[in-house]
Amino acid sequence: MKTLEKILDAVMRFLMALSMFTLVAFGTWQIFSRWVLKDPSTFTDELLRYVLIIAGMIGSAYCFYRDEHLALTLVTDKAKGSFKFILNFFIEICILFFVIYVFIYGGLKLSATATNVSSVMRIPMKTLYLIEPVCGVMIVVARILKYLQAFSKEKGGENS
Repeated sequence: MKTLEKILDAVMRFLMALSMFTLVAFGTWQIFSRWVLKDPSTFTDELLRYVLIIAGMIGSAYCFYRDEHLALTLVTDKAKGSFKFILNFFIEICILFFVIYVFIYGGLKLSATATNVSSVMRIPMKTLYLIEPVCGVMIVVARILKYLQAFSKEKGGENS
């Protein structure tokens, strides 16, 4: 379990670092070509838009992995005992349902039915839309790892 966690962490961190590097490099090139060369690059605006979306999706998956995502805890903080457990269980089921249905199923369906291409770079949109199910799978794996970790702690295991 620890090995899978380390692999997932390394993959997500690498993809985030790569996307951030791409944003900085091509953003700098866009500024340089526009202001110094007086001939703005035609593809960088579209590339930066897509990379920013990808970075946001991967970042959200990483936040779920690290359990540092935005959460409204007004009710759960006040809950006690078995009600708190049931409420947290219900919230986790809702999160998993949403991610599986919207991110994975909806993302795969969107990617499978997309026929258009990006206007400047001519990349098939179905390729760009694949980031949604990929991040959905990362979120589901991260949540399952969290559940396994909590279960092993409760059982007195040392896998935490």
